Amino acid sequence: MKRFFVYSIGTGFGTGFTPFAPGTAGSLLALIIYFFLPLDSFYWLWISLVFFFAGVWAGFEIEKERGKDPGLVVIDEMVGQWLAVIFLPPTLVTLLIGFALFRVFDIFKPYPINRSQKLKGGWGIMVDDMLAGIYANIIIHAIYFYGLIA
Repeated sequence: MKRFFVYSIGTGFGTGFTPFAPGTAGSLLALIIYFFLPLDSFYWLWISLVFFFAGVWAGFEIEKERGKDPGLVVIDEMVGQWLAVIFLPPTLVTLLIGFALFRVFDIFKPYPINRSQKLKGGWGIMVDDMLAGIYANIIIHAIYFYGLIA
């Protein structure tokens, strides 16, 4: 039962088993959940926090079986994606820009995102995507601030 729970959380409810681009599948699932569960941003902050720590735990557990930062762990992409769009209008434009920016930061990992992967176990899995989501969120806020999108 514990293993089922660990893999359910860690793989983003199974999206991590997607044969092609599991991280992208996890990000898309996160946006679908975000869009269809229209909660106040403060609730999403709490949800992200809970899933962050659940992801740290699941990451440690799955790494014991699968090695360092296994590709099927996508809960990190889900949390990072939520952080990319939190405290922003939940419009299709915001979600698309948030998706694109988050994936760019997650893939290219600019400083200090790249350094955070050296953290042990679940921390290294989760922190880099959390930072990528925060970077994306800051840029989207700047885009709104400067009136580049309405």
